[in-house]
Amino acid sequence: MSAPYILVLYYSRHGATAEMARQIARGVELGGLEARLRTVPAVSTECEAVAPAIPDEGALYASLDDLKHCSGLALGSPTRFGNMAAALKYFLDGTSNLWLTGELVGKPAGVFTTTASLHGGQESTLLSMLLPLLHHGMLITGLPYSEAALLETRGGGTPYGASHYAGADGKRALDEHEITLCRALGQRLAQTALQLERGRG
Repeated sequence: MSAPYILVLYYSRHGATAEMARQIARGVELGGLEARLRTVPAVSTECEAVAPAIPDEGALYASLDDLKHCSGLALGSPTRFGNMAAALKYFLDGTSNLWLTGELVGKPAGVFTTTASLHGGQESTLLSMLLPLLHHGMLITGLPYSEAALLETRGGGTPYGASHYAGADGKRALDEHEITLCRALGQRLAQTALQLERGRG
């Protein structure tokens, strides 16, 4: 059996969500657990799948086993009209067997997103991502206001999860507050998972 890990599962088109995932993974490791970065393939309009089994670059594609065996989950997506991207929704729609067997019940989960505009649906996207996690019985770990960066941010950052304002061209780098909040979310997930493990022991 592998060591306990937090699954950092995301979809990224232009790299901003992937960078958030890397910062969250750093936070997970600061919190004392391994972070496992995984992504999902784009949804194809073709009748047959056209994506390679292994991506050309970046994280590997997630499997249901990655999700089944995780100690906690950070789920990330760019905003698509105030909702998560279709690729991530497609993956989640295929998790019925994990729901039927209750594999994710009681595990901590958090969410993160990026937007091209400052008020482009960050909060509604985060909330949309929480819905399937609640159906799976996961324990939602948002970001508390004890994180000072939540009160100081001029870009992303919400109590529902970490967020990033990427700009219209998608090239605005994560700022200091956004990085701090990403790492805080990862650390919170790891620490919560460890506390839950101790409680079961």
